Formats: sequence, C-alpha cells, structure tokens
Amino acid sequence: MKILITGAKGFVGKNLTEALQAIADGRDKTHPDLKIEQLYLYDIDGTEELLNEACEKADFVFNLAGVNRPQNPEEFMQGNFGFASKLLDKLKEYGNTCPIMLSSSIQATLIGRYDGEYGRSKKAGEELFFEYQKQTGAPVLVYRFPNLFGKWCRPNYNSAVATFCNNIANDLPITVNDPSVQLELLYIDDLVEEMILALEGKAHRCEFDGIDTVLKEDGRYYAVPTTHKVTLGEIVELLQSFNNYNKSLVMTEIPLGSFAKKLYSTFLSYLPKEKVCIDLKMNEDNRGSFTELLKTQKCGQVSVNISKPGITKGNHWHNTKWEFFIVVSGKGLIQQRKIGSDEVLNFEVSGDKIQAIYMLPGYTHNIINLSDTENLVTIMWANEQFDPTKPDTYFEVVE
Repeated sequence: MKILITGAKGFVGKNLTEALQAIADGRDKTHPDLKIEQLYLYDIDGTEELLNEACEKADFVFNLAGVNRPQNPEEFMQGNFGFASKLLDKLKEYGNTCPIMLSSSIQATLIGRYDGEYGRSKKAGEELFFEYQKQTGAPVLVYRFPNLFGKWCRPNYNSAVATFCNNIANDLPITVNDPSVQLELLYIDDLVEEMILALEGKAHRCEFDGIDTVLKEDGRYYAVPTTHKVTLGEIVELLQSFNNYNKSLVMTEIPLGSFAKKLYSTFLSYLPKEKVCIDLKMNEDNRGSFTELLKTQKCGQVSVNISKPGITKGNHWHNTKWEFFIVVSGKGLIQQRKIGSDEVLNFEVSGDKIQAIYMLPGYTHNIINLSDTENLVTIMWANEQFDPTKPDTYFEVVE
C-alpha cells in the first residue's frame, strides 16, 4: 500500500508518519495484515513533483493539511478549502479514486462558540469532499476532531493542554479564566490507532447530535470512539500533581486507558532536561542505605535497600503491612518467624535468580548479606506508604 500524508510535519502528521513507518519497517508487528510499501510525506514546503506522483500512485490519502492560526481570517478558507480543492483536482486528473480521509474539526458544526471563520472553512472543506465522493465514487472519510493532545503538540499555538503541559513542566505561569469550562479531548495515540483502522477498512462511522458524536454504522461522518470530557480545572490539578512528583515521589493514580495516564505521558514529553533526572534521598548509615523510589496514593511504595557485607537488617514485624523483598544483586538470607512460634522460615536469595519473597504480617523478619565483599541490593515493595505517626513496625529478633 502506498500512502499520501499531507500536513506530514504537523502534530497529527508527525505522529501518524512515525506509526506507519514503524509498521512499514517491521518494528511494529501489531498490524500483520497491513503492508505499507511507500509513504509520500507532503507539507507546505513540498514539491509539486512529489504531490503529483503521490496523487497518481497513492492507495490511501490522509489530508491533514490545514491552517489553524493565520495572520488574517480569510487565510482560513484559503488554507483549509483551497488546498483541499487542489488535492482533489489532482486526484481527478490522475483518475485516482482511492479512499481519502479529511481532518476536519468539531467547529464545523458551527454551533455556539464554534460559529466562526475557522469552522466555516472546515465546513466548506467537508462539503467539497462529499461532492467529490458523489462525482467520483471515491470513499471519503470525514473526521471532525475535538481538541487534540499528546506528545509533539506545539504549545502556545492551538492546544491549551500543550500550553499547560509545557508551562507547568517548565515552572512557567498559566492563565485559567474559568476552571469549570469543559473540553472534549482526543489523545493522539487513540487518533493514530483509528487512522490505522481506517487503512484496514475498520473505521468507525458516526453522526452528530449538535456537537455530540453518536457512533452509527451508516453515519455520514467518522469518529475516534474514545475521547475524554474534562474541565480546565481538572487538567491543571492533575498537571500540578504530576509536577510535584519530583518532590513528593507520590505517583498520581493512572489507571489503564484513563485520561490521567494519557495526560501524564503528554506532560512528561515537555519536561526540561533538569527535571528528567531526579535526586533521591539516600538514608545512609554504617550498615548501608535505604532509598524510597516511588510512592502511590493507594498501592504502597517501592524502595531500594543496600546492605553492606555481613550486615543484618530488619528484625521487626508488622500487623497489617506486608512487603515483597526482591534481591537483584548479591547473595543473602531472608528469615521469618511467626510471632509466638519457634519455627524459622529461611530463604536463600541471589541476584543470579531473582525471586519475590513475601514478608508476612505477624512474622518478624530480617535480611542478611551473606557476602564478605559484595553489597546486597534489594528492591522492597510495601502495600502502604510509611506513616511515621502509625509505623506499624515492632522490633523483635528472628532468632
């Protein structure tokens, strides 16, 4: 399959290009039936020769080219309608009736605050494509995208999320006039996945009820089925919690598929170099060190313990807290004894065979470095954050 992407250097174009190139190169094997022979990447600085060849040979066209922030309002129509006309004329010239996708906007509904020059230019582009479909029989896929966000989106341009991510990551001020304003947001990876489904003939059709997308098998339009409706206040609150991780080590909840997970990935892509590396507090003494790595709001914390040669650490027990000890370097012995019992459970552990050992509630436990020369390095996960006001930790030697 040969694919033309117009607007290839833009936010969506760059993400789509990288995804399709990974499939073409065999680095992405999640779409085994999709065979990509060539990508034609066209942007505002592209040559006429490239556009001509692509329009003649393409098996699918993604028209992502458009104008979002022109100096003059009339440039909306020229950029969003004018180029679309040129593209369709070239396809007609070569008799190429391959499927063509149009990147439109929810603003093309022309409802409420969306009734402006940008929306009218997008609406005109849509009707141009539908007319082209009538004339040629070529499949036309018109997508009305809501607000987009994700890596590589340009801040201080046309995405409030990109601006907020960039400014908060770089400790710059932000302005939120009304935190209750709700946005419908579409994550770039969800969009790209839908574009790949479109290549495979599995795109999602829809209609519109006002500005609301209604998935419908015979719909006139197309849509990405997963979007997120959140307020500006909620976005800023999440971003500020992300930015606080470097100080608190507390990771915000980021469930699979959640808006928070997608926003965190977006936020990280704007981090300056000085925030990419985090200095952690090592609690050191003559026995070695103990360093907290990560805390979560509901699922405990992860730490790393380093024991010097011959050192024993622990000899305490918990009522409710439980832990995993995972030795990743060195050789050691983990011992546990149920309170009130004489039976000792012994576990020899080594970085040569990585295992996770439960520290059982109601069992006093320790960890002993068996080496005379090497440090013992242990990753420790506890099911709750350490609370100095309720440490739930009681000294008692194992034996």
